Amino acid sequence: MQLSNFHQQLFDNYSRYYESRVKYRRFKHQDLVVLLDKFKKNNILSNSITGKSYQKRDIYLLKAGTGKTKILLWSQMHGDEATATMALLDIFNFLTANDELNTFREKILSETTVYFVPMLNPDGAEPFERRTAQCIDMNRDALQLQTPEAKLLKQLQHDLKPDFGFNLHDQNTHYTAGATRNPATITFLAPPIDAQNTINDVRKRAIQLIVQLNQHIQTFIPNQVGRWSDEYEPRAFGENMQKWGTSTILVESGGYPNDPEKQFIRKLNFIVLLDAFYQIATQSYQNEKLEPYTAIPPNEKRLFDLLIKNVKVKDSVVDIGIIHNETTVGSSFYYSGQIYDWGDLSVFYGYEELNGQKLQVKEGKLYPQKLSVIDDVARLPIAELLQQGYLAVQVDQITPEQRTTHTLPIHIISAKEDFNSKIGEGKEANFFLTENGKIRYAVVNGFLHKVEP
Repeated sequence: MQLSNFHQQLFDNYSRYYESRVKYRRFKHQDLVVLLDKFKKNNILSNSITGKSYQKRDIYLLKAGTGKTKILLWSQMHGDEATATMALLDIFNFLTANDELNTFREKILSETTVYFVPMLNPDGAEPFERRTAQCIDMNRDALQLQTPEAKLLKQLQHDLKPDFGFNLHDQNTHYTAGATRNPATITFLAPPIDAQNTINDVRKRAIQLIVQLNQHIQTFIPNQVGRWSDEYEPRAFGENMQKWGTSTILVESGGYPNDPEKQFIRKLNFIVLLDAFYQIATQSYQNEKLEPYTAIPPNEKRLFDLLIKNVKVKDSVVDIGIIHNETTVGSSFYYSGQIYDWGDLSVFYGYEELNGQKLQVKEGKLYPQKLSVIDDVARLPIAELLQQGYLAVQVDQITPEQRTTHTLPIHIISAKEDFNSKIGEGKEANFFLTENGKIRYAVVNGFLHKVEP
């Protein structure tokens, strides 16, 4: 087995280590506790409670390996950024497995000691919100240390003195890798240590490792890797970890087509992090030059979920950019389509695009009869209603969960809500597109549906 293509081996064998009990981003602290329980008596991976959150939830520290080079990873310091936490569960399964990848596994475990803090902000994970229970952004609390979670992370860095650190986040899915249509599926940053963007030995090691990781992950997402802005943020943990002597790498999980629960991006995190451990163990990153790091295209916000080009709105021909906002409901969510921008959007792109030439925007109507339950909507001749210009239906009894699960191509609202199909920046994305007076498409809650004649 070639030792030079560890990343490819991980990609090909990922299904073996995938933790199938977590498939959705909105899992809770208690779910994590159950999944970590099997490692309490594991010979490879130790599991202990390292502290408590503001609301007294346990925060865990897992340790693997006996090597002299120390690595510290923390995920979900923002409670609604769960992709890397899922990947860490897969990594735990990999590290404790016994198979033909033992050569790689043993190299990592013998040359490094890896410390993991999954779900650093369990209070924020519970409602799936960014901030802590104190409504503080933990990643702006590295200096004041007003949150117990930030104090814990700072203490771990002080006590462990890790050589490398990985700050694991999720970013907006609308970022691109440079001025392209390619989503920034994975984004890296070696955080700066000052406003002058100085590169000392600590930051240099982080940059060199990023260069190598970027080369490898390009195999699976060519031209979909971005570089986060290196604007100095003195309050952030990345910058301060770097200043405290830990070569720190920010990894952001962005967007990928048709991956709403970020399961493919989770796989990429699995590959990136294990590949990083192996490159650190072998010290191969030390041969990398610094220039390829700045050649990684910077993140730019140029993607919409739906972009309709060259469509006529009254007397103007415009582009309409729509995004799908997520609203969390328990362990699930529903989308709210919003017109984010319109006008000349020629420098932007869409996950889905429609050339609206020859098309004109038309407002939709509310179906005049109120229905009792959502099942009544499914019994309507929806295709005919769309052709007649009806775009929304009121239902007396509808829950947020039902908004999540229904896939009917018509906007369903409660009987207490008003329906307005007027379009404009910031408004809900519900309207028709007509050609020569005939309805060709319906945009329902920000999603495009073709209306068959």
